[in-house]
Amino acid sequence: MTSPTRVLVLNSGSSSVKYQLLDMRDSSRLAVGLVERIGEQTSRLEHTCATSGETREQTGPIADHDAALKAVAEELSRDGVGLDSPELAAIGHRVVHGGMFFTEPTVIDEAVLTEIERLIPVAPLHNPANLTGIRTATALRPDLPQVAVFDTAFHTTMPESAARYAIDPKLADRHRIRRYGFHGTSHAYVSRRTARLLGKDPSEVNVIVLHLGNGASASAVAKGRCVDTSMGLTPLEGLVMGTRSGDLDPAVIFHLARVGGMSMDEIDSLLNKRSGLFGLCGDNDMREIRRRIDEGDDEAALAFDIYIHRLKKYIGAYFAVLGRVDAVAFTAGVGENAAPVREAAVAGLEPLGLAVDGGLNAVRGGGPRLISPPSARVAVAVVPTDEELEIATQTYELVGKKS
Repeated sequence: MTSPTRVLVLNSGSSSVKYQLLDMRDSSRLAVGLVERIGEQTSRLEHTCATSGETREQTGPIADHDAALKAVAEELSRDGVGLDSPELAAIGHRVVHGGMFFTEPTVIDEAVLTEIERLIPVAPLHNPANLTGIRTATALRPDLPQVAVFDTAFHTTMPESAARYAIDPKLADRHRIRRYGFHGTSHAYVSRRTARLLGKDPSEVNVIVLHLGNGASASAVAKGRCVDTSMGLTPLEGLVMGTRSGDLDPAVIFHLARVGGMSMDEIDSLLNKRSGLFGLCGDNDMREIRRRIDEGDDEAALAFDIYIHRLKKYIGAYFAVLGRVDAVAFTAGVGENAAPVREAAVAGLEPLGLAVDGGLNAVRGGGPRLISPPSARVAVAVVPTDEELEIATQTYELVGKKS
């Protein structure tokens, strides 16, 4: 009997479950789906069978994650690829925060669950939902390996000089305060894929990865290892994002509390949900912002300029951190689709060896591609991210090693 080759990837949010079923013989997708608004009367499940192309949708109340995953299992069974299939090798779970304890994908047991739970204070929005998904999936298939793949793991190679904040180390260690970084599966996948695009091994190249979506982060990757990243203890630090402020003088928080009379919860909500592009101009969709700019909207133009200014600062900083840069790679929703962002981010950085070819940059869609002219000293690339494939690959490699 041949070994099972399928991996189900689960990304459990507080009220949603995203999932993909992949066959690791050729990394093909067998099914893709999303359950959203879990716990509401207007819950919705959309499921696509990749082999037939058929998309099915069901609406109506889905009470909790247990009911959501059971509904997913039913949809998979209708396609003949159910959770009870002997071809299923493992279930891979995205877990946002692994702290310093988890530096690689890990087979889940009670000790792992306990540690993920202990990290809830530094990931209160994400780790509880991730735990719920793990426990529900384990109850459905207790005989199957459940693997946690951590967003923070790729960044655990950062040196202490990059990971530490300049506060009392004993106090920091007691409260687990350090720079962890996020979007690690994306940064890992894109940095390796960029090396392949250049025809080189990841150990031969230095890459700056710009993951630009509603959440945004940058990383400096030296010879396949992360040496710095823009997000910190939480995903709030770093670049200007859709609704997050990014870097901010900490005294702003004290000022808002003392002078503005705001509570900690109000400030938290302000900086995470009502700042960034949305806070600056009322829109967090880059397409809408560009449309407004084209119509002469000064507020949208200023928001865009602030976004680009912060992005350029990180590109320049990571040139200094790496010493030598072989490529700058744009990825995620904005990075892959917003040509004006890529053009503006690189404009004026020609002394660093960066340039964008206007024609290549204007091309939409497609796979990994270079958008820099052949004469450019540093390659500029667009590399679509594939976090689900990265999770499936890490899960399958781990299960294979243990089998």
